[in-house]
Amino acid sequence: MQRQGSIGGSAAISVRVAGGVLLAAHLAFVAWYTLRPLDVPYVMPPNLHPLAGLRSDLALGRMEAARRIAGGLGLLAPLGVLLPLAHGRLAVSPLASLIRTTAAGALISLGIELLQTGAPGQRVDIDSLLLNTVGVALAHALLVPASRSWIRRRNERAEHRAVRQEDPSQGRTPTIPRVGIAP
Repeated sequence: MQRQGSIGGSAAISVRVAGGVLLAAHLAFVAWYTLRPLDVPYVMPPNLHPLAGLRSDLALGRMEAARRIAGGLGLLAPLGVLLPLAHGRLAVSPLASLIRTTAAGALISLGIELLQTGAPGQRVDIDSLLLNTVGVALAHALLVPASRSWIRRRNERAEHRAVRQEDPSQGRTPTIPRVGIAP
């Protein structure tokens, strides 16, 4: 039984499978990038004060701050598109989809930050949690509603063309008069 509002047919399965594979590949990359052990002589203490790391980044200059902030925003931003793609629904409230995707991105980011406590050379940073979550929300808000609308319009045009190509009506269906049955 197909869920209401889903993309129908084999294309839907292909889109969901592709979304799931890309999602798994991206999460594997993020896990490798954020949890690999680092050889560093000194590890900074964890940053548990919101926006303190962003202030220190801004003190380094515009270019360095832009590079660090963009890196924080971009690390999990693909999840803003890949999570809805793996889910595969077209008829869903944009606000509900944004909230659901942002919450999932925040939980994944929190999980990464918690796992970093056990990785040598890695440090926990509340600002990266905030930037990752904002990156997921921005990517979702900028790309997903517009792409869903485009796909819905394309499907409606295809359905409209399919209705036009049907044969015109031939008129009323002829009826056969009743014939009595012999006794």
